[in-house]
Amino acid sequence: GGRMEVLQEREEEEQREEELEALKISGDLQGLSLETKVSLEQACAPSDVCDFDWSSVDTSQLPSSYKTNSPKEKQLLHIADHFLQQYTHLCPDRKPLFLHPVNECGVEKFVSTTLRPTLLPYPELYYWDGCASFVSDFLTMEPLKSPVTPPTSLYSPTTILKAQRGNCFDFSVLLCSLLIGAGYDAYCVHGYATRELCTLDETREPCPLLRKPEEVPKEELKKRSSEYRLKSALDLQSKFELQQEAKKKAEAEAAQKTKEREEEKVLVRKPERDPLHGLRVHAWVLVLSGKRDVPETFFINPFTGHSHSTMDEHFLGIESVWNNSNYWVNMQDCRNGCKDLIFDLGDSILWEMMLSESSTPLQLPPDAEEEQEFSDSDTDDMEKEEIDMSFDMPLSWVARIQIPPKELETRWPQGRKVILYKKATLEKWAPYLNGNGLVKRLTVYAGLDRTEVVEVREWFENREDRLDMREVNKRTQLTTDYFSPGHLLGLKAHTYTSLEQETEHTVEFYVEARADDLQKLVVKAEEMTEHFVGRDDYLHTRHVEFGERGKKTEAAGSGPEASTRPLVQIKECFHRNLAKPADEDVAERIFRMAEEMISLTYHFKDNYITASRKDFFKAARHNRMGMTPEMCTTYQAGSPKREKNLLHLHKELKELTQEEMRVKKQVWRAEAEVLNILKIRKNEEASVKLSVSVCDAERRLQREARVNGTMSLSFPLQEKELRRKKELDYLEPFLIRTDCRGEMSKEQALQVRDECLSDLKKHLTNKIKIIQARLEREMEELQKQNESFQEHQCRLSAEEEEAFRARCSESMFCIRIAEERLHREKQEAPRKYFALQEKLHNDPRLAEHLRQA
Repeated sequence: GGRMEVLQEREEEEQREEELEALKISGDLQGLSLETKVSLEQACAPSDVCDFDWSSVDTSQLPSSYKTNSPKEKQLLHIADHFLQQYTHLCPDRKPLFLHPVNECGVEKFVSTTLRPTLLPYPELYYWDGCASFVSDFLTMEPLKSPVTPPTSLYSPTTILKAQRGNCFDFSVLLCSLLIGAGYDAYCVHGYATRELCTLDETREPCPLLRKPEEVPKEELKKRSSEYRLKSALDLQSKFELQQEAKKKAEAEAAQKTKEREEEKVLVRKPERDPLHGLRVHAWVLVLSGKRDVPETFFINPFTGHSHSTMDEHFLGIESVWNNSNYWVNMQDCRNGCKDLIFDLGDSILWEMMLSESSTPLQLPPDAEEEQEFSDSDTDDMEKEEIDMSFDMPLSWVARIQIPPKELETRWPQGRKVILYKKATLEKWAPYLNGNGLVKRLTVYAGLDRTEVVEVREWFENREDRLDMREVNKRTQLTTDYFSPGHLLGLKAHTYTSLEQETEHTVEFYVEARADDLQKLVVKAEEMTEHFVGRDDYLHTRHVEFGERGKKTEAAGSGPEASTRPLVQIKECFHRNLAKPADEDVAERIFRMAEEMISLTYHFKDNYITASRKDFFKAARHNRMGMTPEMCTTYQAGSPKREKNLLHLHKELKELTQEEMRVKKQVWRAEAEVLNILKIRKNEEASVKLSVSVCDAERRLQREARVNGTMSLSFPLQEKELRRKKELDYLEPFLIRTDCRGEMSKEQALQVRDECLSDLKKHLTNKIKIIQARLEREMEELQKQNESFQEHQCRLSAEEEEAFRARCSESMFCIRIAEERLHREKQEAPRKYFALQEKLHNDPRLAEHLRQA
């Protein structure tokens, strides 16, 4: 009786303290201005979150584990109450722990058992960033009913997935379940965070897509001493002028930044101090280093899916963490937030563990014992309070988490999501939701008022024209399209202001898809430049100048040149061909049509600052005198003036004239190709077609039905019925083998079950053995390569060493893939085995006999 009175008095004191604290908070809120009150209400209840009636959730079809507690779960709840009693006695100033909230059926469940580790069969959900991105996209955020206290209920991840919404604790439990299933050392965290994190306010944060990557300092290149290397030219620019220009540039940048800051002050006031700073409850995920090659411990904000350092100032403190096997209370000081916390959960001084690893009974503190009366009944109560805390955590009461492929693809509620960032808006859509394949759009604004659009970036998927991304500069109206490999014309990028001809266009190609090794084509009103890579003739640039269409600079004729612009000059540049002497290797070749002249400039010879050159002047039309010395002027670097060989020059001029005609045809073909590109791009944009994977049977059937005009409202039902009929009966081979297709006895049912399970076990074992053999083979191959490298390292050239390292990197990648697949198969094998066992026990053909057995 005395013990109960002490506990009642303690509970009444705690209740009075909570009421005083609530009155203090409410008093602080009453002292705020009306504007601050409105902002707080908006922060606690975002406008984009509509009310959802959680009482409408149907719990009648849930498994029995949701509605009752097993004996082991009841024992765990008893241990948790005992642990909380000790905690409140030793730490009376701390907030109550988040231990066993009720679930959707109103049953108390320990938080660790609400976690359901699950590895889903999707590659993107095998890595932490994919899991975090999915959870943040799939669920709609709901704020906590009270921003300063944890929720009173914690629903199962399956119900949260079905409702597609939840608070920070629901987000964290689902994300942690996926991460633990994928092999990460992940924990749910109950702590405190800033208002921006708790309310999912990212309007003051820059968009992650706009963050520039950190600049890596360039290492100084080692200067190779060469006897024939040319010395760099002297820098004749004034250093004083450079300093003045740098000073003016710095002043202009400082003025621009000052102007932007003033605009921000005018448009958006600095956020007022949060009266609940340090009291706002938040839940997130902690990932410890070690498992899955995680190099450093970090946090994941489940609302955004972004990773944060444990030193991040937005995280203000931690009360407790838990996973599916234990629960830890933080005993460290959080005055500096989480910056000074040490995440060594094995240190019992820093982290108080609920389920101890030893079998020593956990008893009440001596002070608590002295307060009790030592009567016979009280002694019995004390003996009952000695609880063995070393028992294993019960299995999760939550059903297996399942995400259909269609829901994984659709992601966001209604297939669309909008995120507001600082001076930017990010919109996301599910694939195939938009007819043009648009899946993401980023709009960048000039100011915080979001009135002037500066840039728009759009991302596409599943387009037959292979368009991946489009950037539009609203100030210059310049559009750049980026393509993935596989376009009909081999396009890589296309920059333009309009798809009309005779406007400026820059087209980049995938060189591997071009027979002429064309990499880039720049077309302007009066010129065109072609850039080549890896040509056998060492040509790397061709620049063409055009004349006005009305001006006749070249004889017109029939053929392709009749419909093109007149040519004024063609300039070609070549790389060095080491197989020829420098003064015979052409570096620059210019065909001047207006002057009827051909100029050749050769590469520099070693130790010479001038290059040899030749200028050919074409003879007058119908000149029958043949080649004359005046038709060619030559300069030979480093050689005395010598007599010209007219026959040799005549042959060279004849070859150059033929080459000029060939180059002209190539230019005309390039012009025609540009027109063809513009025509095809217009058609592609006018009627966008989306491709469908051969694995997406449902969408392919819908497309065929739509094309054939047989699409109807009952088509999905017809498709399901057709698929059900075509589904293979997994028991048919075993029924045939035992010759019992009709009614069977109990012995025959047991035989069918055992053979079916044995066959699956054999299949899974063989699959693991095959993967293991491949892994061992790859490791042996890598070891042989290392031994060979060590043996011949001193004789290998730089190219051979680089090729070896590339092979080693490829082998390491294969080994990693094989290890991950082996780990996944070993984890999935028991699940598949027990799933088939459960399926057999529920099969109507065997269920009755197996129940009797």
